[in-house]
Amino acid sequence: MTDLLRTQNLKVYYGQNEAVKGIDLNFAENSVTALIGPSGCGKSTFLRSLNRMNDEIADARQTGNIWIGDQDINAPGTDVTVLRQKIGMVWQRPNPFYKSIYDNIAFGPKYHGIRNKKELDRIVEESLRKAALWDEVKDRLSSSALSLSGGQQQRLCIARALSVNPSILLLDEPASALDPVSTSKIEELITELKQSLTIAIVTHNMQQAARVSDYTAYFYLGTLMEYGKTEIMFTNPTKPNTQEYISGRFG
Repeated sequence: MTDLLRTQNLKVYYGQNEAVKGIDLNFAENSVTALIGPSGCGKSTFLRSLNRMNDEIADARQTGNIWIGDQDINAPGTDVTVLRQKIGMVWQRPNPFYKSIYDNIAFGPKYHGIRNKKELDRIVEESLRKAALWDEVKDRLSSSALSLSGGQQQRLCIARALSVNPSILLLDEPASALDPVSTSKIEELITELKQSLTIAIVTHNMQQAARVSDYTAYFYLGTLMEYGKTEIMFTNPTKPNTQEYISGRFG
């Protein structure tokens, strides 16, 4: 399987504090990689580094390499706007814009220069279909996105990320604020989306990681402790620390 995204000696600092410590990690194309580990272990910081979101934090800086194909996104002169079109991100809590359902999805394509109404209509419908939301909202596209339920809002945020046709999707605990039914829908969606996307997901839910991911990376104190195929990581990890965390005896 081809590695679409990889990091090499990636370090992230907040001021003098080294939060991520020299991570080498490959993400296989059209697969889901779960990032697990106790709170404060660096997994969300690592995830945000993959599309340079840490640039928005005043005292954060990162060193090392992040490769998409042969492009190093940490190289000087990288167009971060174009980068974030390739690498979409969905946060822990749904954050729809204070706009209509339609305008939430059309926002990104418009920003990137698409003005044709038929083309925007096509993108909106296609993105909502990919996010398994079209049938629920097709008759109220002009309604406020805030009128949707929490689970629907999160799928809307996924559709919004998909509207600019990314190749990679980063999910930071996308179901942690949702009820079990909505969580199940998000998990089904992740399984569908990996047919066309490479996905990295941070989750504290070990059952969720086992259900949705092909590969698992275990982080501890800013270090990548262990990485491998999910079924092996969850049944026969090589390090006792990994076994204790996955089994719930630690973390």
